[in-house]
Amino acid sequence: MQQHPSPLVGRHGEVEDVAEALRTTGGAIGGSTGGTTAGATGRTAGAEARTLLVTGGAGTGKTAVVEQARQIVVQEGGRVLRFGWESGEDPVGGTAALTDAVCGVLAKVHDGRLPARIAAVRRVQARATGPGGEVALLSTLGEVLADAAREVPFALILDNTERMPARTASALGLLLRTFRPAGVPVVMAGRPMSPGHVTAAQLPAAADRVLELPPLSSAEVGELVVRRLGRPVEPDLVTAVLAALGPLAGSPAAVLSVLASLEERGGLLELDGQVCLTVPEDGLRLRADAAELGRLCWPDASPDAGTVAAAAVLAALVDRAEVRLEDLHRAQSPDGPLEAVGRTVDRLVADRVVTVGEDGRITFAVPALAAALRTLPARAEVRSLHAAITRLVTDRLGATAAGTRRPRLAGHVAAAGAMLDDTLAVPLLLAAAGSSVRFNQAWAVRSYHSVLRHLPPHDPRTPGVLHESAGLSLGHSDHIGVLALAEPLLACLDVPHDEDRGEREGRGDRDGLEWVTRACALSALHEHRSPYAEDAEDADPRYRAALERVPVGRELAALGGRYGIGPSVPMTPRPGSAAKESGSSTGPGSGSGSGFGPGPVPSAAEVRLLAAAVGTGAEFERARQDMPTDAPGEAALDRLRNAAAYGDLAGALEVVLGEQRYVAAGESTAVRYHFMVRDYLTGDWDSALSCARRIETRGRSGGAAGVGQSARALAAEIQLMRGELGRASEWLDLIPDSVCHPLVARARLGVRYWSGQVDGASAEGALEAARHDVRRARGSGLLAGLDRVLLRMLSITVRGDSPEATRRTLEELEALYEEAASPMTYEAVLVARGMVHGDADSALAAYRLVRRRVDLPLSVDCCQCLTEVGDDPQSWLDEAMRSGHVLGMGRPVRSLLGAAARRRNVSIPRRRAARAGLSDREVRLIGMVSDGSTNRQIAARLACSEKTVEQRLSRLFQRTGCRSRVELAAAWLDGSLARQGLVPGH
Repeated sequence: MQQHPSPLVGRHGEVEDVAEALRTTGGAIGGSTGGTTAGATGRTAGAEARTLLVTGGAGTGKTAVVEQARQIVVQEGGRVLRFGWESGEDPVGGTAALTDAVCGVLAKVHDGRLPARIAAVRRVQARATGPGGEVALLSTLGEVLADAAREVPFALILDNTERMPARTASALGLLLRTFRPAGVPVVMAGRPMSPGHVTAAQLPAAADRVLELPPLSSAEVGELVVRRLGRPVEPDLVTAVLAALGPLAGSPAAVLSVLASLEERGGLLELDGQVCLTVPEDGLRLRADAAELGRLCWPDASPDAGTVAAAAVLAALVDRAEVRLEDLHRAQSPDGPLEAVGRTVDRLVADRVVTVGEDGRITFAVPALAAALRTLPARAEVRSLHAAITRLVTDRLGATAAGTRRPRLAGHVAAAGAMLDDTLAVPLLLAAAGSSVRFNQAWAVRSYHSVLRHLPPHDPRTPGVLHESAGLSLGHSDHIGVLALAEPLLACLDVPHDEDRGEREGRGDRDGLEWVTRACALSALHEHRSPYAEDAEDADPRYRAALERVPVGRELAALGGRYGIGPSVPMTPRPGSAAKESGSSTGPGSGSGSGFGPGPVPSAAEVRLLAAAVGTGAEFERARQDMPTDAPGEAALDRLRNAAAYGDLAGALEVVLGEQRYVAAGESTAVRYHFMVRDYLTGDWDSALSCARRIETRGRSGGAAGVGQSARALAAEIQLMRGELGRASEWLDLIPDSVCHPLVARARLGVRYWSGQVDGASAEGALEAARHDVRRARGSGLLAGLDRVLLRMLSITVRGDSPEATRRTLEELEALYEEAASPMTYEAVLVARGMVHGDADSALAAYRLVRRRVDLPLSVDCCQCLTEVGDDPQSWLDEAMRSGHVLGMGRPVRSLLGAAARRRNVSIPRRRAARAGLSDREVRLIGMVSDGSTNRQIAARLACSEKTVEQRLSRLFQRTGCRSRVELAAAWLDGSLARQGLVPGH
């Protein structure tokens, strides 16, 4: 008999088990009584009917498994009836309700004997009031069901057994154990119940077998997400879903609820061929439907509306501050709001919805549930609860002592807002910040941010709080936290200088505010936001207003234009500002208790060195001479100029500031882009594209992070080299035309040229546009990276047999080297000489330099050039093909290598058979695996043995690099196999 693959992820075996149980009727499926019963296991007529209980946690797919099995058996010709116990009129249930449900089943058996069976049941039911009457009734119910099954074989299914009334469950259990109807298989589905529950005791005891549905594995969750969205997904999306669901991560219904919630609020975006998150990863939630939340998250039974509403209050309470049991136990009034919350916690802990740690901290077991509950209307004023928790401690200890001994109260103060007086809030918050700075700097930063909402700008403590907060945030790369200081900083800068406080003290405050302004400028650059950006997407008027009041910070802010962050603006420091900035660059070290030593904000000399790295060699040498004696060495300076060529600000800062001052941790846009550049150069292009998608979605998530134009350009370059011109164009379309960074110009040239090769447009237009981009970049002082633009232009003119254009471009490239004198420009000149003059020595020297610097994409260009002009073209072609395969390079590179091979009369190496394209039969086999088919089903459909299927799968695992059926299915569904060139026609 043909078997049907299950569309349910990770449940194929369970569906087959349920279908097998439903097939064990007293007659043949689709045939007359007494025929054979054909099934997956080859059962014969008269096989003993079975009772199966399908159980599992909330949302594990019990109903879906039973329904899928029912459809399979019905398609095979079987008859499956639903046992409608929910339709009973008596809510208490019992034998009467069970009798009504059996009569409902009999009514669906159309063999002409319905009136006689119903009459027999009702006669016994009428006499069932005396002793033994219930037993007689159950015996009669079993007999009439068996009689009906002999005439028309059928199976019974009943769902949601955990909601069955206790008396009905007891009667049904007795019927199935003692008076089981012969020839009627029964499949039940329900949650496992807590010990002592009647349903938990009766129905499992009546089952021949209990089939427990396990949670889905992480790989199966990923497959479910891909199937639900119908498109490949960014791996971070699956990771975020798993983290948000916690213990519910293996529940299919919970996963689908989170995806539905994301779709409802526009939290998904298809980018670069994959679905990505546009909301913060910790903001995922279940659908905000009280009934669905109760069904999924309360293990034993759905809660009432009051319990869900109380849980919503608690979720809002723990979201803003750390709540512990001791906070609730101190409530003096048994009828007060805190006592009510305490009773709520007790119920939720008993329901396993809330957990209490060893330190008494209250948390929700499922973060997505807490996030969904916070969207529901709360019954109580949550802010008043925060204020009440705070006062319970301050009334006993006082504000300062409470903040010192219990710094976590700062969260409650911040959440209470105006419900607490400033005279209580300010000393508590300052004490909490000072107490927590030694063991939890994030707490201290939040305390400082909160106190700034209570302190007026003219308060003498405000500059110090701003100074400390900015220093702590920079110390652990919390650039978003620094940017949050822009508004109170601007208000403080507008306050006139107080001469009564003394010149020295006032000057110290002013220096501190100037340092905070420069820290904000640095953090804005880390998040790829420029105060000079014309696009409202990137601009923030608060930053620009602050810089207008602090001229010493303008040069640092203008640095962004040199690294592709915002427009390029002149860097004109004030005379004498170098010494001033050098003296104030130590940050909040001395006298503040932060203990930073040399600060993370670059000095004026360091800013000039960072800026000069993208300019001429003379500028770079002058800036280098201005550096102190402990300046970076030659190798480090080379790394600085290489980073500048890619607009890698984080990499440049790491070189200039050194390991002691620059903190490379964190999730800023600049740090992510630094990792993207590293992955691009080392050849891990899949990871580089993933970084680009994360940068893009992070900039759209509503936070302070900006978009990364350099990341967009580098992603376009990768897709161009892979032959994905459409996706490369999509990345470039996100970049405004006003951006003239060399990295953008290089990608634009490649896309324009190769698009012209496809549609027949002239290469002259692409070259002319590239020359215009080069002039614009030169006008902005951006020389670093122009060598790669000119090298690409040169390769186009050489292929186009344009001697004059080739000569002109080579002269421009050599002039650029004379002007910039950077290591990367020298490499480009050597490659160019090999291409134009056939200089094998120059090409070989370039190859060695590139390999030492680790630049796999450029090494492929060197190998291609050496294939053209080298003494051993076959070996260079082989290496180019190997590196190109690692990168996944597509038509643009393969066509160049193919042309070089033809000119030198050498053969293009074939990939080993393990990486060759898959045959149609193998593609079909992968499709059946992705559909959830078992080896037995695949063997039946391919007309071969199961052993043959196993052998073919083993070969597929070797060829694709997958280690299991799940990984193979995931690689097929997310397009990985197609991107590797293994799928013909894709």
